[in-house]
Amino acid sequence: MNAISWFELPAIDIERAQKFYEKIFGITMLNLDNPNLQMRAFPFKNIMDGVSGALVCNKDFYTPTANQGALLYLNANPDLQQVLDKVSEAGGKVFIPKTKINDNFGFMAIFLDSEGNRVGLQSIN
Repeated sequence: MNAISWFELPAIDIERAQKFYEKIFGITMLNLDNPNLQMRAFPFKNIMDGVSGALVCNKDFYTPTANQGALLYLNANPDLQQVLDKVSEAGGKVFIPKTKINDNFGFMAIFLDSEGNRVGLQSIN
């Protein structure tokens, strides 16, 4: 079992945030807008069997933060440097460059996304 089943990253501008994540990960996000909020989901095979999440925009409920609250690490296997190299060009900022955790857990990095969220990356290489 995974400790995490779903995550949501706040967005001020959902279109800008979607473009940022599609560019750095080379993915296409799924539009899950509803009457209460704008939402773009990260790709997933079967949400009941794994972990996924979405960008969300609702100014009354979500606020991006660079220095408070939980820190989410996204899977950037096989090598997070391939993702990190795209962050600045996509409108983000690298906070902590690729750093070795240890031989068992691989590497980590932290960046600010286009919305001002502090987000981590983790990979084996």
